[in-house]
Amino acid sequence: MKNFAITDLCIVGSRPQRIDDVSEWWAKGAEDVVRSARRAATLDEALADVHLSIATTAVRGRHVLEQVSPHDVARLAESSLGDEHTLAIVFGREQWGLTGHEVSLCQRTAVIPTWPEFPTMNLAQSVAIFCYELAKELRPAASPRHPAPGELLQELNAHARRLFDDVGFFGDKNPDRLCAELTVLAARATLSTREASTLLALVRRLEKRLGLG
Repeated sequence: MKNFAITDLCIVGSRPQRIDDVSEWWAKGAEDVVRSARRAATLDEALADVHLSIATTAVRGRHVLEQVSPHDVARLAESSLGDEHTLAIVFGREQWGLTGHEVSLCQRTAVIPTWPEFPTMNLAQSVAIFCYELAKELRPAASPRHPAPGELLQELNAHARRLFDDVGFFGDKNPDRLCAELTVLAARATLSTREASTLLALVRRLEKRLGLG
């Protein structure tokens, strides 16, 4: 991360922080990034103030609709976000990556194009590739939109999911997967705060009208 001037690290989960110096030994020269890392109990909490979230995965079989590359992520951030907005690249565990539910919490899914017969990469290498592309391509947009914050998008997604469940929209389909696909569709437009608020008001009105919730 520090090689490419990216220092905002957030560690998600309830596992206790190590008190030895192993992490700092691996981060030789970038100990300050380790020491200043923020911690969040859940991914929801970590993404609450994020405007664009990208889940990274190598398990192509469970991808939804769209698989952007690290270069695409940088271009997307460049065209959609300004200096005051936050982009989050979400990496899973070294052993098994992100769960399907964790992927569904993010707006986009990204994959590093690798040889299909050996697609899985070391976590540190994956982080380096994304940081490189962001450092190379990411520039403030001339006239950025004002994308909705993660907290508002989470509220919209929660209400929409509850409404869809109440009206039987999911049927025999996997709710996490279907919601992730719908989130990708909405994210293509990079919803503004006003747009997301309008959709949330619409969903709430439907819930009230149908006597749901």
